[in-house]
Amino acid sequence: MRDFSNHAVNRAPERDVEITDIETCVVEGNFEWNFVRVHTDAGVTGLGESYRGGGVTGIMEYMKRFLVGENPLDVQRLFRRMVQETSGHGGTTGKVVTAATGIEIALWDIAGKVLDVPVYQLLGGKYRDAVRIYCDCHAGEAFETDDGYEAYADAEAYTPEAYAAEAARVADMGFTALKFDLDIESDNDPDPYNGRLRNDDIHLKTDIVEAVRDEIGYEIDLAFDCHWDYSLDSAKRLATALEPYELMWLEDLIPPENMDVQREVTRSTATPVAAGENRFRVHEFKEMLYDQAVDIVTPDPSTCGGLGESMRIADRAEENYIVFSPHNVCSPVGTVACVHLCAAAPTADLLEYHALEVDWWDDLLTRDDPLIDEGYVEVPEAPGLGIELDEDVAREHLLDPGTMFD
Repeated sequence: MRDFSNHAVNRAPERDVEITDIETCVVEGNFEWNFVRVHTDAGVTGLGESYRGGGVTGIMEYMKRFLVGENPLDVQRLFRRMVQETSGHGGTTGKVVTAATGIEIALWDIAGKVLDVPVYQLLGGKYRDAVRIYCDCHAGEAFETDDGYEAYADAEAYTPEAYAAEAARVADMGFTALKFDLDIESDNDPDPYNGRLRNDDIHLKTDIVEAVRDEIGYEIDLAFDCHWDYSLDSAKRLATALEPYELMWLEDLIPPENMDVQREVTRSTATPVAAGENRFRVHEFKEMLYDQAVDIVTPDPSTCGGLGESMRIADRAEENYIVFSPHNVCSPVGTVACVHLCAAAPTADLLEYHALEVDWWDDLLTRDDPLIDEGYVEVPEAPGLGIELDEDVAREHLLDPGTMFD
């Protein structure tokens, strides 16, 4: 087995740093947000976040046994060491890569602080001062917001009227791009297994898209997510039916395993097709990008391998003139990490925001102003990620009380 431990020992004293500890906790927002803090003997700590789901923090804690004593500035080497050391545990994909991702983000935070530069600078530099955000919206089960607004007003959930009402509300917040779920409960009638849409399913989805377009017009970008639900024929029929509405993209139309079918769907329609959030490391994006199986690639930087691996994916997307638009369901911590990534990737377009119903989302950071302003996030200029976690707020929302960082 290749040895990715530290063999390069010649360091300037100010960069001779060692990892001393790794701590984790899980904060319960609209998803379970897996946080990690990496400590060093330089008194500098790094903060990271991994994609939601159980078991991730336990894998992070396991990795402490071979990361303590390592130099955190060797971010790319340590990511490869995490993959290699856990390769017998499924470390080349899945949750092990997700766990390594959170630590990798924390290492970039440390490196930026030690070297006194923001993370985007370490990734190669900045193309943009602010990153445009698209807001993931919902027109299903209603919820009450902190300002007393009950979502969808009098409209019944999952109707064109409910979608249009929510689109208007969110557009009024300053967002210039929206995304809704287009897979709905009625898709499962009469058969919940085969992924085939009936004619009236296609007609209802077309009515939904038309209602939103009529409400917000064409100046606001609009996408829809299908969550890997449909058969080949239904995916092609739906994408074709929605061509008149000039969507930003239609996302995850079919199950993710068969890239030949993904390419067939994409090439069958003028509607832009997006996919990629459930793939890991750059290797799993090869066919998708080099066979032009998508129009927009949507990796999730909090699960696919982190910022370094996401940059490699973005580079290959650039080779194929494919837009790079990361999936993101993180807290503000992972979101800011993605903002640095999007600042440094030339083909980056929009970044997802998926916590509209979490009224304490902004409170997780020790800052006075909201992170998102008029649909954009300004790229931080402070060293590292440029943010600090408000541990008091995090502690109030722990999944397991008493498990906050020491």
